[in-house]
Amino acid sequence: MELRHLRYFIAVAEELNLTRAAERLFIAQPPLTRQIKQLEEELGVQLFIRKPRGLELTQGGLYFLQQARTIMERLEASIEGTRQIAQLRKTVFAIGFVPSVFYGQLPLMVRRLRRNKNLEIVLHELKTQDQIEALKSGKIDIGFGRVRIDDPDVEQEVLFNEPLIAALPSSHPLTRESPTMAELAEVPMVTFPAGAGPSFADVALGLFHRRGLKLNVIQQVNDLQTALSLVASDMGFALVPEQVHKLKREGVEFVSVRDEQLSIPVIASRRRGENPNAAMRLVNTILVELVENRLSGRYP
Repeated sequence: MELRHLRYFIAVAEELNLTRAAERLFIAQPPLTRQIKQLEEELGVQLFIRKPRGLELTQGGLYFLQQARTIMERLEASIEGTRQIAQLRKTVFAIGFVPSVFYGQLPLMVRRLRRNKNLEIVLHELKTQDQIEALKSGKIDIGFGRVRIDDPDVEQEVLFNEPLIAALPSSHPLTRESPTMAELAEVPMVTFPAGAGPSFADVALGLFHRRGLKLNVIQQVNDLQTALSLVASDMGFALVPEQVHKLKREGVEFVSVRDEQLSIPVIASRRRGENPNAAMRLVNTILVELVENRLSGRYP
């Protein structure tokens, strides 16, 4: 099997039409048809169901499409990393993160890594689920998120649990004292991020649902800054990680919640079973120090 087989297969799987796929690949249709047939014969699996109006992926085809995309993405990341290393003579180390973790100590980690003249640090803002795929494709080397995701190719480490607080409009009566979860449930809620897949929003909503509390989610937004803007506009409240209070957003008051302490983890995700290189060993050393600072109270 050659890389061109994967490229041909991906094009056909995405177009589900041999004519359009051939045009996209700038080749004639008959050779493309032969290449797909050869691929199926080599795999011993039928990848497509031929129908009068086009093609349909089999279950085996759907799985192979996912794997083929991962292989091609990892190859592209390797090529790009090789080019950067050749140009800069540095080791490229890519970090994925959800924005809410970057209000704590992680900026300190990045700052220390950037002092190393042999490292080129690249940052990617990614939801936790996207970090998992980016790790598997080689786009990033480590990810920092909030959600546990089960994947055999990725290992996750809970660094510490961060308290959750409520962001309320400054004029709201609940800012006068720590509200309960039940009191917050009476206020419209702004959640983030929007979209499918496990996210911080699912964790926040789950805290209320497990207590039998119904919520009026008035708006779902893609990022924390937008959520705080809506809170400042008196649209409702948002649950946010404790470190967010450092933003000191005008029109927003950050208050603790009176119920038992609510928290959400900060999770590091790495490729499972991979021997750490020098860059990863440095990252791990810094993380141990930062987590110790956090747990011992030397860093609030």
